[in-house]
Amino acid sequence: MGSEVKDFRPGDRVLVGAITPDWGDLASQNGFPSQSGGPLGGFKFANRKDGVFADCFHVNDADANLARIPDSIGDEMAVYCADMLSTGFVGAEKGNIPIGGTVAVLAQGPVGLMATVGARLRGAGRVIGVESVPSRQKLAREYGADEIVDFTSEDVVERVHELTGGEGVDTAIEALGADITFQTAVKITKPGGTVSNIGYFGEGEFVRIPRVEWGVGMADQTIATGLCPGGRLRMERLLRVLEAKRVDPTHLTTHTFAFDDMERAFEVADKKLEDVVKVLITF
Repeated sequence: MGSEVKDFRPGDRVLVGAITPDWGDLASQNGFPSQSGGPLGGFKFANRKDGVFADCFHVNDADANLARIPDSIGDEMAVYCADMLSTGFVGAEKGNIPIGGTVAVLAQGPVGLMATVGARLRGAGRVIGVESVPSRQKLAREYGADEIVDFTSEDVVERVHELTGGEGVDTAIEALGADITFQTAVKITKPGGTVSNIGYFGEGEFVRIPRVEWGVGMADQTIATGLCPGGRLRMERLLRVLEAKRVDPTHLTTHTFAFDDMERAFEVADKKLEDVVKVLITF
């Protein structure tokens, strides 16, 4: 425990988000803490400094970035607050979902599945999940998707418009980070709707916007983006969601590995082997 840490003591069981903002930064004061220090500046672990698979690791602004884990919540559940719940939920939060509105979540990986939960919690009346993998389709239904559209067997744009009576969705959440998926999100969003992007675009120089479906730039569509929110208040709220049993994220865990098998765990996750959804490493 650093000398400046006042609210925690050695032995406390704590959660720290994947994003650890610098809370005195101007971006944080302006309401965008994940961007403190520049674009994506709050993303430090495994990005700007070593990650957390170590005996000791450094948490900046610890009083503002740590949260105590309630006794009623196990580690294997609390760990999902660090990223999956926070990222998935922000997709719904940024999506301007009207109560009773229709939401499409493109890709039902761990983040997309939690975006599906988030859409339900934000009052969506109908959630359409876009996914091709059967096991993820099953999880999507479990987490609240009313309809599943399989992009390998049907045209997503045509099917979504069919399901919505030709109107399109109020909110499309892009949870993959692919140019074609982003274009699809724009195409299925109604005029005045919101495209909420939480996908990480790691390839290519540009992301394209389909001109006509975008109303040649004048369809009153909002494109919103967000990086996994961090911070003590955010983590405490997510833990409260778990305490209230609004969601059980442990159903995402398809593989559990001991610490000594970490290399295999990362291989399974990276190459998406054995029908993996999420890997849990225990210590």
